[in-house]
Amino acid sequence: GPCTECSCSSGKETDKGTNNTKKKENGDRSFIPKIFFGTRTHKQISQITRELKRTAYSSVPMTILSSRDYTCIHPVVSSSGSNRNEMCVELLEGKHGKSCLYYHGVHKLSEHHALQSAHRMYQAWDIEDLVSLGKKLRACAYFAARELMVGADIVFCPYNYLLDPQIRESMEINLKGQVVILDEAHNIEDCARESVSYGVTESQLRAAREELDFMVNNNIRQKDHEPLRAVCCSLT
Repeated sequence: GPCTECSCSSGKETDKGTNNTKKKENGDRSFIPKIFFGTRTHKQISQITRELKRTAYSSVPMTILSSRDYTCIHPVVSSSGSNRNEMCVELLEGKHGKSCLYYHGVHKLSEHHALQSAHRMYQAWDIEDLVSLGKKLRACAYFAARELMVGADIVFCPYNYLLDPQIRESMEINLKGQVVILDEAHNIEDCARESVSYGVTESQLRAAREELDFMVNNNIRQKDHEPLRAVCCSLT
């Protein structure tokens, strides 16, 4: 039971009561952290959501963050090779006078999940479930998953979404005060190394060097470009 012997206990209780009163007066809601569950692969997310479905927490609001490779349903973009991100951005910006019909239907997916949650029909789902529903509603599964993160209690994602600062920023992930669970954490070292590594081909280096040669020879910010040219030369 609570301590009643010492005088400090009553003082603590008073402080707690005062703080709670202040919160109520200010209308502040107590902060509830999200659980960010990081895995090594997307396949492992499927396994975890399948297990979640079997528990009493199946109805807890959740979302899965993944790349466009897994969630894009645009017929042209999804069937393209490695430039899906660029093609998606071009469509969103309307560079060629075309827009993404599926992006404008994102609210259909998020509202569907909100409605299920309100009627206590919410169930843990997998990426394939979201993509299938997205095709049915003609709504973008990639951006819907990001929108669902706002009201989610559990967010599933690959390690690099939590470790790579650039991905965190682009996905608007703020880990301050949140709960982070890393499945098979012995793989973190490799993932962290990959996050701060970058690969270039020799042809890319030669092309960069040619451009830097042009800059230096035409006296365009020589002080900046000469050291970069030296790096390209040393690497090639």
